[in-house]
Amino acid sequence: MKRVILLVIDSLGVGEMEDVMKVRPQDKGANTLKHVAEAVKDFNIPSLEALGVGYLVDSEKIKRPANPLGSYGKSKLAHFGADTYQGHQEIMGSKPRMPVVKPFIKFMDRVEKALKKAGYDVKILDPEHPFLLVNGLVTVADNIEADPGQNYNVTAPLDYISFEEELAIGRIVRENVEVGRVIVLGGRDIAVDDILKAVEFKDGSITGIDCPKSGVYRSGYMVRHLGYGVNPEVQVPTLLHRQGYPVSLIGKMADVIECDGAEYLPMVETEGVMELILEKMISQKTGLIAANVQETDLAGHAMDASRYAERLMTADLYLKSILEQMKEQDLLIITGDHGNDPTIGHSHHTREKALLLVYGKKLKAVNLGERDTLSDIGATISDYFGIQKPEHGSSFLNLIG
Repeated sequence: MKRVILLVIDSLGVGEMEDVMKVRPQDKGANTLKHVAEAVKDFNIPSLEALGVGYLVDSEKIKRPANPLGSYGKSKLAHFGADTYQGHQEIMGSKPRMPVVKPFIKFMDRVEKALKKAGYDVKILDPEHPFLLVNGLVTVADNIEADPGQNYNVTAPLDYISFEEELAIGRIVRENVEVGRVIVLGGRDIAVDDILKAVEFKDGSITGIDCPKSGVYRSGYMVRHLGYGVNPEVQVPTLLHRQGYPVSLIGKMADVIECDGAEYLPMVETEGVMELILEKMISQKTGLIAANVQETDLAGHAMDASRYAERLMTADLYLKSILEQMKEQDLLIITGDHGNDPTIGHSHHTREKALLLVYGKKLKAVNLGERDTLSDIGATISDYFGIQKPEHGSSFLNLIG
């Protein structure tokens, strides 16, 4: 039976996009994989090297086998900027649409009025660095991890309000803004004071919550991403599930991809994500197993090349077991969603091409070159199963079959 294992190594870029000087000059020279490899003394990713990743960057720290096991290439970003949510929608076959990019203050009055009309108590605690506090528990503010004005966060302590109640607030925010994402998130064992103590004013224009500092990730973390112009009905997971195939969404994949009927397995720790993949490879004999390794991206935001390398090498260790478990009709696709070069000099994502590695026991190993969009991955998965294509992307199955 046919099965696809899709692994997104979050933020593992392999070189700047050609348009960076025009749209993101701060990302000039970015190359996450190369710079992480060269920033640490002992860098060892033998499984990725065996699949051909060394042919994607020019670094003496990454080996190039004469006959790699897999096909290799790069995927350009068709989405605007460099965003995890938009990158994953693109991977699954959505055609990116242009959201607006504005700090939350530009929409604050509109959101405040809509929330008050719905019966919520809304306060602005600091007029100089404004954000909204709803019912004394939920903050609505800029996301300070992404580029300024790209996303907004709705954050709550879940011991004091249910996630469903918080999500209702988030949906009102989503209806009144046109940015790429409204991220509704919360955690347990924290109070609203912990969230308020983590407020930061950043880049001279945005005010938001430092999520790690707030403690929101530590216990009972829940999140839902509300996207702009995204239709799950034309994405690979939903198209597969409609045809009766099981779909498992692991790690951050469970947070950013919507598919009614899929099994959601959220996880942050890299070891946990990779172990869940291996467990599903035993129990799920067909369909799609899609996972995201998030801790690489978190290390990029922290501008910590050593941590990035360590998390990547951990994923690589587990990848060896994944390769050993693969069956005759399995297809493994490894990619990224953007870059996050920890050496670039800022803590935001970097607009980079994503790695593309493809392996199957019966498939050819070829140079796939540069693909125009991450959506070619979704199109290839659909082609492999012989089902309806997603709305965007071109299959490369004919090159490797």
